[in-house]
Amino acid sequence: MRMSYILITAAALLTAVPALAESTPVQSFERDGMTYIYKVATSGARTIVSGRSSDGKRFALTIVNGKVSGTSGGMPVSFRVAEAHPGAQIAAR
Repeated sequence: MRMSYILITAAALLTAVPALAESTPVQSFERDGMTYIYKVATSGARTIVSGRSSDGKRFALTIVNGKVSGTSGGMPVSFRVAEAHPGAQIAAR
């Protein structure tokens, strides 16, 4: 559950950025003693976030039309960006 919350937060923050590059270098952040390493790429209207946590759990999220779907630690996840971060806005393409 904790990792899902962190992924929700990361997805919301990423979709709030108005000008994502076509592909970005490896990025990371820390929360609650865990380090999350990820890459962000765009494909048309889709933003793809993939990476792993310091405990080795992998995640892959696709964000399109205000919806996030994918897997986290081998479990399916699906939610709206607004549920993750009510103030988040998706950049118009």
